[in-house]
Amino acid sequence: MRIAMISEHASPLAILGGEDAGGQNTHVAELSAALVAAGHDVRVYTRRDAVDLPVSVRTPDGYEVVHVPAGPAEPLAKDALLPHMKEFSRWLVDRWRGGDWTPEVVHAHFWMSGLAGLAASRQLGVPVVQTYHALGVVKRRHQGVQDTSPARRIGYERELGRSVDRVVAQCQDEVGELVRMGVPRTRMTVVPSGVNLATFAPLGPAAERDPGRARILTVGRLVERKGFQTVVRAMSYVPDAECVVVGGPPAGLLESDPYARRLRALAGSCGVADRVRLVGAVPREEMGRWYRSADLLVAAPWYEPFGLTPLEAMACGVPVVGTAVGGIKDTVVEGVTGDLVPARDPRALGDAVRDLLDDRIRRFSYAAAARERARRTYSWAVTAQRLAGVYEEVAAVRRPTRVVAG
Repeated sequence: MRIAMISEHASPLAILGGEDAGGQNTHVAELSAALVAAGHDVRVYTRRDAVDLPVSVRTPDGYEVVHVPAGPAEPLAKDALLPHMKEFSRWLVDRWRGGDWTPEVVHAHFWMSGLAGLAASRQLGVPVVQTYHALGVVKRRHQGVQDTSPARRIGYERELGRSVDRVVAQCQDEVGELVRMGVPRTRMTVVPSGVNLATFAPLGPAAERDPGRARILTVGRLVERKGFQTVVRAMSYVPDAECVVVGGPPAGLLESDPYARRLRALAGSCGVADRVRLVGAVPREEMGRWYRSADLLVAAPWYEPFGLTPLEAMACGVPVVGTAVGGIKDTVVEGVTGDLVPARDPRALGDAVRDLLDDRIRRFSYAAAARERARRTYSWAVTAQRLAGVYEEVAAVRRPTRVVAG
């Protein structure tokens, strides 16, 4: 099939670790590669955010990334992109109508991509599949007045769910949120994200470490909702272990990063500064080394639409202690592949980590089960096959799509 991926702010070519560069970038890149490997023709449409970017780039994995001129050719925060979605959509219509390549299905990633994709598809009769990656109602619940999303986000997300041909939810928690928003359950299919089993595997080199000290790894963008402050506080309850934080800007820029400075100050005030290490951004191809060096991964976000890092650790044979939120509740099986604790509870997190580090047999059992679960359930080949089935279904039906107001 000819498949158009729309990922307006999250280019698969972006360097991970920035404020708006994370799991969605990886998801779109890996999914596109897996679909190409299965014989599909995939093009990813993302906003042009630099003047020197070519119109399109053919990636080594075989999919094409197309840079859409919508708004100024400079980096913009994703919450500032809504006014440029009409331009994005008009460009898609002109491109698809006047060119030699028209998609058979559009897969929109994030709600603004959905607006652009739906507006274009209703002029061309192309079905639209929607993956939200994050929901405004959840962000508003946890961030309150700090939520910088456009005021109409929640309304748009609700209407998208009722208008697109299919909503692909990534976990059961998301299904519940969407149903409470008023999106019909019958419009949804649950297809979790995948993990690259070649990049993330138990065998291979590991990052250097002190063999006499247990290593706890935590990975992600350096933003508050990822719960790194909870992890640092939890270290007070885990004596003689080190915590390595991977993510954020490159190591040379950590000193100027406000959140990195806050974490280091917090580690000092908690008396664990000598056991908390921030390493900054790590190239994706090197992340396996860091997972394999760890005794366990801690994933402690306040909320998490899906969460790739627990899957990556599991694929490397590393048990996970995570907060019982979002997709982590699906990927981590309590008492089988890891342990789950409440969010924002340093004592509960610290106790769970300490108990698991002290129980070598249980840790090894979790590691084996985690590796097998990642291999059987979350490979990108499986995810791509399931989504290809969804694409075939909606393309066969090609029912009319309602217009989103606004």
